Amino acid sequence: MRKVTRVAIVLLFLFTSWGALAGSLNINAADATEIAQVMDGVGQAKAEAIVAHRKTHGNFKNIEDLAKVKGIGKKTVEKNRSKLTIGHSAK
Repeated sequence: MRKVTRVAIVLLFLFTSWGALAGSLNINAADATEIAQVMDGVGQAKAEAIVAHRKTHGNFKNIEDLAKVKGIGKKTVEKNRSKLTIGHSAK
């Protein structure tokens, strides 16, 4: 019985960890490093542009607003849509 419990705990941990890795990136709270690591086609410079745009214009209202950032096009937004959320910033 203990072995079954241990296996269940390990499986629960693995699934929970995978969920965190596959989770969404909150573009209204993430820093440039996080954005560059998660978004395909976005390097550090574009990630910094996203953060600067957010600081200047306020939080993004929807995912499509990312295309307003210089260097981020609609194709980049669509390619990353499943990874992104607008969530609520702690600020």
